[in-house]
Amino acid sequence: MNEPFNGDREDLTHAEYVLGVLDADARAALERAIARNPRDAAEVARWQKHLLPLAGDIAPVAPPDYVWARIQSALGFPGVQARAPVQPHRQSLWQSVALWRWFALGAGAAAVACIALLVALPRAPSAPPATQVAYVTARIQQDNGLPGWTATLDTMHARVVLVPAAPNPIPNGRVPELWLIPHGGKPIALGVFAPDQATTLKLPRDVSGKLDAQALLAVSIEPPGGSPTGQPTGPIVGKGELHI
Repeated sequence: MNEPFNGDREDLTHAEYVLGVLDADARAALERAIARNPRDAAEVARWQKHLLPLAGDIAPVAPPDYVWARIQSALGFPGVQARAPVQPHRQSLWQSVALWRWFALGAGAAAVACIALLVALPRAPSAPPATQVAYVTARIQQDNGLPGWTATLDTMHARVVLVPAAPNPIPNGRVPELWLIPHGGKPIALGVFAPDQATTLKLPRDVSGKLDAQALLAVSIEPPGGSPTGQPTGPIVGKGELHI
């Protein structure tokens, strides 16, 4: 359960495009595929619908002038010199991984919206049976009120995709572990994951019936390899309600 899930890589690439976590070469290759293949355009639009609402509560932040000066200087704009700001005691905005991750997410959303207007989408496939939920999302909030991770549960392909937002540091020698907590039931281990990068985990197929608005996703801090008991043994550092 704790090994990354690599099945159906092509479909997962569409989700990574919307999230903005593809490298430049992979992103350019997919954009070429979208331009000539309506199926790729439809897949990107489908993931956009499921993932972009998760960023709705992130307030925009205007970067200071020296950030743009650095960008222009790095791109070789003539007559532009990046000025090094006075080093603050806390992490600067330029070094904020969370800020640029959400900036990439917004840029990916704009690209998807433009492509959707230019490419005629094929007829949508038939909906899954009413008893089966295809996609479920959750925003895992930490005690400080900031979102630590966003999660998309893809029951059709038996996987859950976790993307970091602004996670708190994990203690040395410990790992975060994801749990599904059904209403009135015991936590179900979904696996340990990398706290600072997008991770895909296997989703037990028998949990589909437990995915409802009263269930929760939670993250606990565990020893390497995950909880030795099958239940959380460390502190719970984040929880999130499921959005069906």
